[in-house]
This record gives sequence, C-alpha cells and structure tokens, in this order.
Amino acid sequence: MTTATIRSSGALIETPEELGSWVRILAVVLLPLGPAAIAILRFVLPYYTVDEPSAMAAKVAGNLGAQSMVIWLGLAGALTIVPAVIWIGRLTFRLAPRLTTVALALAVPGYLALGVIMASDVVLWTGLNNGLDPGTVAGLISNSHPATSVAEAIFVLGHLLGTVLLGAALWRTRTVPLWAAILTTFSQPVHLIAAVFLTSRPLDLVAWMMTAMGFAAAGAAVQRREPRSLLT
Repeated sequence: MTTATIRSSGALIETPEELGSWVRILAVVLLPLGPAAIAILRFVLPYYTVDEPSAMAAKVAGNLGAQSMVIWLGLAGALTIVPAVIWIGRLTFRLAPRLTTVALALAVPGYLALGVIMASDVVLWTGLNNGLDPGTVAGLISNSHPATSVAEAIFVLGHLLGTVLLGAALWRTRTVPLWAAILTTFSQPVHLIAAVFLTSRPLDLVAWMMTAMGFAAAGAAVQRREPRSLLT
C-alpha cells in the first residue's frame, strides 16, 4: 500500500495512514505540554494565589524576571491544554459518553478561562516593569473588570472537577494504564491542597506534573491507535 495518493494534476496528497502518523506524533508532544507548563508556572510564581493584591504586587516587584516567565508559561498552557483535554475526550467518549461529555463540559471552558485570568499577571508585570509603584498596580488588579472574577470562578470549578472527571473516564474505559488514570483523577485535588491550604510550591509542582504524566499516557494511547481512527 502506498503512503500517498496522486491527484489528476500530479500533486501528492497525504493518505489517512501518512497523516495519522503525524497526528500521533503531535499527540505525544502536545498532550503533556500544557499541564507541564503550568506545573513550572506554579513553581516559579513569585506570589501565592491566596495573597492580597498588595502582597502580590510587592513580591512581583522584586522578581520581574520570574513574572515574565509566568506569562510565557501561561501562554503555552492556554494554547495547548484545551486541545489536549478534547483529544483525551475522543479517547474515552465511545466507552463512557456521558462521563466524558460532563468532563469536557467543565474542563474545556475552565481551561479556556485561563487566558482571561492571566490578564492580572500581565498587568502586574507591565505596570511594575514600567515604573508604577506597587500600590498603584495592586489597585489596578483589585478593581479589574467583573469578567475576570467570572473567569476565575469558571476556571476553578472547570479545571478542578473537569480534570477529576476526565481522569475517571480514563479509569472507567481503561484507555491508559491504571496509574495514569489515578494520577489524572487526583492531581487537581492535590493542587487545591497545595495552592490554597498549604501554599506549597513544591507540592503544587508535583500536582500539575501528575496531570502531565496522566496526559502523557493518554498521548501514548493515541499514538497506539490505528491512523484511520484518529481522523474519523
């Protein structure tokens, strides 16, 4: 069987088998990239999520380089994690359609909201990098547009419950090894404990890397699928 088809004009086009190999390679790379980027982001973040705006601004003022890295990592996460959860949903939908649908209904808007809530990090870096005093910058993020608060609520609810249910769908369908489903299911509750109750950056790093490892296993599952099944 050939790996390409020739049009009447003589141009080569990719067959499902050839295109499928590229899709599978992309899945292996893309699926863990988003949570891995957020894992590093949470570790280098100059402030804690539970800090008051004044404390956030003061801490960022002393570490603008780390804050700049946070913004780049947030961009990487926002661009890759939504395609990743949709891809995982394609793995689990046939065997667990209801659970997968609820998981994606929570996780997709939750992770999409990441782009909006990153706006406060951009304001922090931009204001302080351009010479504004921390008090002024703290006032800016304290009085941000109400849509930011809505996005934060969507993100918190969506990424926590959505990822738990996505892990449960992986668990139920046995599309990844059991350890990977367990890591995905419990990673975000661990993140909640680390970020809100213990304010532990190392534990937060571990939590998001748990998500990344679970997603990596899902990427490996995609890689093993028949090329034609990836495209239909």
